[in-house]
Amino acid sequence: MKMNHWLSTAAILTAALLYTAGCKPSANPNDAATIKIGEFASLTGKDATFGISSHEGTLMAIEEINAAGGVLGKKLELLTEDTQCKAGESATVVNKLISRDNVVAVLGEVASSRSLEAAPICQQNKIPLISPASTNPDVTKTGDYIFRVCFIDPFQGTVMANFVSKTLKLKRVAVFTDVKSDYSKGLAKFFKERFLANGGQIVVELDYNGGDKDFKAQLTAIKAANPEGVFVPGYYTECALISVQAKQLGLNVPLFGGDGWESSKLFEIGGDAVNGNYLSTHYSPEVGSELCKRFVANYSKRWNGKIPDALAACGYDSALVLAAALKSAGTTAPQKLRDAIASTKNFPAVTGTITINENRDATKSAVILAIKNGRYEYLQTVEP
Repeated sequence: MKMNHWLSTAAILTAALLYTAGCKPSANPNDAATIKIGEFASLTGKDATFGISSHEGTLMAIEEINAAGGVLGKKLELLTEDTQCKAGESATVVNKLISRDNVVAVLGEVASSRSLEAAPICQQNKIPLISPASTNPDVTKTGDYIFRVCFIDPFQGTVMANFVSKTLKLKRVAVFTDVKSDYSKGLAKFFKERFLANGGQIVVELDYNGGDKDFKAQLTAIKAANPEGVFVPGYYTECALISVQAKQLGLNVPLFGGDGWESSKLFEIGGDAVNGNYLSTHYSPEVGSELCKRFVANYSKRWNGKIPDALAACGYDSALVLAAALKSAGTTAPQKLRDAIASTKNFPAVTGTITINENRDATKSAVILAIKNGRYEYLQTVEP
């Protein structure tokens, strides 16, 4: 398949396909009728909106790639497994995708803890894994077959610490961490380091367990420390409940966190209590390139009027990066595919230009959103 054929199809893929201009694939050594891609995502359970969003973005990208003729003369076949937000399930389903389904690569997961379960399995089997949105630094440290298309927590934590100290101009904050979450613990660590370096004070540090529903004891202690704000690097279910209970206790200071806050469920659970809070995340549908604008329009059309969140955009980008690497490699052979992913440079994607660095992480910008009137409002973009 030559590049001019790709450019005549599916406008949403134009920028991504320009990236691989000039590459002429060799014959695909895989005798299967399709190129099988595995995906593992939390489609059910307490954090299911993460997996649903990333899956919808991933699936839409696969559909558009196939409509444009596929890759290496074949259609991509997406095989999706539900991790159910359960510990241990990611390892089970990824083993199944590799040993039973013979996938050539794996996309997923959003939650860092679940990516950390699956990464050693992919590494051992030499099957490339691309996480759309797992931000804990340890994910890609697993090995040279493990990649991500998102920023990492040292950057995200720094972004939020600088925002809190320099934009909100807060000096005294509390930190409230989910000790069951690798994501939460990592993000808290990097936030604290930068906030203290900026001259701020951590007045109290407390923790909770993901899945808890009553946070009033910890919030009472936080209120007694008289902070100007509270950093809550958790996931949307707990963060919404924490927002509600903080207001009930009269803790009327802004709460702020990372991309784990972003979900429509935050508003369903938290109601008006989440207004006035802030988060960092991967993109905003309010700003971006022409590719981003087309993605938002096509996603809304494909998914019955829904506006894509950052995890949908990251899922979409992960599939585009993989498809471009397959075309560049000219084969599904694991080593060559791995090398092609690692060579990704200046790739035009929905969430921004992606370059995979020597640690297999994406060098990416972040955006900061305010929560106002029951919606996310774009504030600023922070470059790496």
